[in-house]
Amino acid sequence: MKIPAHLLTFGFSLVLLLLLSSTAGAADAEMPTHLTLRIPSKLLSETRVINVYVPPEYDAKSTSRYAVLYMLDGGEKEDFPHLSITLDALIRDKSIPPMLLVGIENTERRRDMTGPTTIDSDREIAPVVGGSAAFREFIANELKPQIAMFYNVNDRSAIIGESLAGLFVVETLFMKPEMFDTYLAFDPSLWWNAEQWWREASTRLDGSQKMDARLLFSASADGAISSAHLADALCRNPLADFHWSYSPHPELRHDTIFRNLEKDMLIDAFSGKPIADPVCDKQP
Repeated sequence: MKIPAHLLTFGFSLVLLLLLSSTAGAADAEMPTHLTLRIPSKLLSETRVINVYVPPEYDAKSTSRYAVLYMLDGGEKEDFPHLSITLDALIRDKSIPPMLLVGIENTERRRDMTGPTTIDSDREIAPVVGGSAAFREFIANELKPQIAMFYNVNDRSAIIGESLAGLFVVETLFMKPEMFDTYLAFDPSLWWNAEQWWREASTRLDGSQKMDARLLFSASADGAISSAHLADALCRNPLADFHWSYSPHPELRHDTIFRNLEKDMLIDAFSGKPIADPVCDKQP
């Protein structure tokens, strides 16, 4: 595979190592060609592995600009292979417009995906938790600028994640809604910190904070309760520029929801059609 010319000349102080990704196993045989980047992070004090898929028509010399879908759990041995296959197929059959996929491989997943918690049982899931703020700053201030430096991207971006990564997606929406245009969460772990984002939704959605964004989230039977609580809070606190949809799927499990719903959710999010209005109980 030929490395794009714009990636062979760097003009910045950080060392960026480019590695061509190989498809070594049968499970990855259909994974689209992509580049693997190693980006040293000053904010996280570690090097992060980033996988980048570009759409079939992408030409570094063209003036065309593309949106970017940032994915959590984005390693080659994580969710990047199946999501890149699905995204590539949808782009090729013109179900959605062409876009880049930027997968962020994990180092300490439970540290990066969680915010602070006052619940003892939450803190037992890993030696270190509560690092989501630093991870979010890495994405906003180190990763996104470098992707914009080396690829032809526009100002449209989205983020996608499942489970604890879905929690990070929802937390980012509430903490820094301007960071992405579209937020996609599969079975988000909204039980974290005693369902913080359900409890705080009414105060954070009081109209004082601008939230010009879209949220699409779904829940399996395993995550139905906390996700339904968030949907109820969103129903009760509507904002003019904030659009969202929630889809419960009791027939699915936590470990099956992502692959079963990713195609439909990508189409719902990026086909250009307005997302379906949520069904809210209008009774006081």
